[in-house]
Amino acid sequence: MAALALAAAGCGIRGTSVPVDAGGAPSRVSCKAPAGESTPGAAGSTRATVYLVCGSALAQVERTIPPPGRATGDERRLQAARALLTELQRKPSTDEDKAGFSSALPADLKVNGPRPDDPAEALRLTVQPGDLPSFALAQLVCTYGASPALGRAHAAVLAGPGTDRAHRYDCSADVLANPDIAENAGWGDPLSQSG
Repeated sequence: MAALALAAAGCGIRGTSVPVDAGGAPSRVSCKAPAGESTPGAAGSTRATVYLVCGSALAQVERTIPPPGRATGDERRLQAARALLTELQRKPSTDEDKAGFSSALPADLKVNGPRPDDPAEALRLTVQPGDLPSFALAQLVCTYGASPALGRAHAAVLAGPGTDRAHRYDCSADVLANPDIAENAGWGDPLSQSG
């Protein structure tokens, strides 16, 4: 009996005479993407890959985005960027939530096209990219980098609302496995004004 008391005391857990409800035991999430949305999209809508947070990494989920309409060129590209951002800001479906998916993107974030002196592929956010939570920036970069409508470059060229130059952010395996990399200095190579 003395050995049992000594062992319990040695683990740092103090006994209490008051019952404590600490909630259910933590459960592991599957991080397995649901099979897909059950509701079909509008005519002409397309499937898109978005990256959501699951555990401490990013994982792919397929979503349906609306058709771009009659837009062409830069306007079509901007519509695609806005549709993808909307999907990242959307609350995960019940199945996604059960699988452990979430999103770190702020609901009030918006995206605009490049300024005249920006590289053609640049997108301007309503906040500085570096001011976004690290997981949010990684989600945005990897989602934009996977989009055929945005060039499927495994990267995104982003800038904020000010006059700062655009930076290229790569969606590497390191970023997918460790989205906190966005907090490390040096992520996002500055681009010249001419591209």
